[in-house]
Amino acid sequence: MTAADTPDSTGVHLLVPLKPLNRAKSRLLAGRGPAGHAELVTAMALDTVAAARRARGVAGVVVVSSDRALTESFTALGVEVLPDEPADGLNAALRHGDEVLRARGAFRVGALQADLPALRSGELGWALRAAGTDRSFCPDLPGDGTTLLLAEPGLPLDPRFGPGSAEAHSESGAKTLLGPWESLRRDVDTEADLTSAKTTGLGPRTRARVASAE
Repeated sequence: MTAADTPDSTGVHLLVPLKPLNRAKSRLLAGRGPAGHAELVTAMALDTVAAARRARGVAGVVVVSSDRALTESFTALGVEVLPDEPADGLNAALRHGDEVLRARGAFRVGALQADLPALRSGELGWALRAAGTDRSFCPDLPGDGTTLLLAEPGLPLDPRFGPGSAEAHSESGAKTLLGPWESLRRDVDTEADLTSAKTTGLGPRTRARVASAE
């Protein structure tokens, strides 16, 4: 039985959606080749999920992906992977995962982006405490994207990811989470983002992957 199979009366069950590796993080492909790119994306996702699982207030983490290699990597670590059965984009994948978890009796569902290789468990825990029971979201450092979205207990997640998602989530009634949690806001889409994330401190898998390519 996985953590997500057991309802929790207080914690949040986080969904982490992942595209197939051949379509993920294309702006990090240059100079690495398909194999190196896939290894980097996988390492970032594994570090993100590992940090999230250790955070106070997290009852469980479930990945949503139909990529075979990613499924094998996460399953080997005891992380449940739900197939992305809609295969219709990020928001559809999250709505699917949300329905599955709430049908199991999950107290509260959230969505966490998979490109947070510098994520610190303590900072995620602080953000969850600051959210309380409100519908809430954490914007990325530029301020237009979203790295974390939390539903109110018992209510649908209602994800609105995509360009301008911070504004879209704010307009949906979500509270903005701003505080001392830089690692939760530092997502990685480009080489410049990856370089900046090094200053925060990369997770062990990403750090090893980056070092092996230098």
